[in-house]
Amino acid sequence: MGFPGTFEMILILCVLVLIFGGRKLPEIGAAMGKAITNFRKSLHGKDAIDVTPKDSEDKNTDP
Repeated sequence: MGFPGTFEMILILCVLVLIFGGRKLPEIGAAMGKAITNFRKSLHGKDAIDVTPKDSEDKNTDP
């Protein structure tokens, strides 16, 4: 199972356009790019983002 060929890539692109529409694809691409960038930064420990909700921090502490 190798990398998809030209026909398969065109078919996938057509399906994506049918599902999401032409106007949403750039937004989805930008969001994916930001997600990959944040993932890479977190792997290297640079500018790690804390996604822990503030409410759960208070509940986890024992008096």
